[in-house]
Amino acid sequence: MKISGFTIVRNAIKYDYPIVEAIMSILPLCDEMIVAVGKSEDDTLQLIRSIDSPKIKIIETIWDERLREGGKVLADETNKAFAAVSGDSDWAFYIQGDEVIHEKYLPSIKASMEKFKNDASVDGLLFKYTHFFGSYDFIGDSRRWYRREIRVIKNDHSISSYLDAQGFRKNGKKLNVKLVDAAVYHYGWVKPPEAQQAKQQTFNKLWHDDAWIKKNIPEVDKFDYSQIDSLAAFKGEHPKVMQERIHKMNWKFSFDPTKKKLSIKIKVLMFIENKFGWKIGEYKNYKIT
Repeated sequence: MKISGFTIVRNAIKYDYPIVEAIMSILPLCDEMIVAVGKSEDDTLQLIRSIDSPKIKIIETIWDERLREGGKVLADETNKAFAAVSGDSDWAFYIQGDEVIHEKYLPSIKASMEKFKNDASVDGLLFKYTHFFGSYDFIGDSRRWYRREIRVIKNDHSISSYLDAQGFRKNGKKLNVKLVDAAVYHYGWVKPPEAQQAKQQTFNKLWHDDAWIKKNIPEVDKFDYSQIDSLAAFKGEHPKVMQERIHKMNWKFSFDPTKKKLSIKIKVLMFIENKFGWKIGEYKNYKIT
């Protein structure tokens, strides 16, 4: 069984993306790792080149700024990386620049790959998500966070990145997937407040026009992490590849998990979800088989 990893990145240093940690977290499973490095305003290319592994294969790209609506440029870049995957690979493992896989999940992920490698009815593997917010000590526990997404796909080029690269489609249709016993640790909302605000001001331009940015993104120096509806304390352990980054955390964020900013309707919906596992109205970009 041959496994390829693939990812995209641009301005990783400027916006403090844990891209090296993301890559390193899945590298033990991969025979090659395709990294599409967009032309950046910092030393992102050199950062990726500094990863000491012969598995790394870099392709240099230029993001099409005309694909501004709906984050389409992210899917476009993801498809470039996927297209560079070796033809003889069985699986392609997609990881985004702010996502990390805990090492404890690698055996179960590999076992699922082995189990479904020759099953034509399975297009990909579905992962659970743990979303960190504000610091490495808190996770999002309200309905605003997506619970699952596809991160491993068959090396089938009728599959392509969908919309803003959150998921995938096969010939325009939802993929048939198996839910694996593994979670993606999403750190996109954990970075210095200055970097987070800069990211908001720039990254939202991939979805919205200038008028929307002016109306919805405040022109301030630091992101206000206090404006969040609900968080829970994280009681687990972070991946080993994240430990150095966590130790270097240089800002403070505190939150009282008992103080929720939720409407009665949302509280009821969350109760149903927590009690029965049914997230009413959940968007599912996949079919679990």
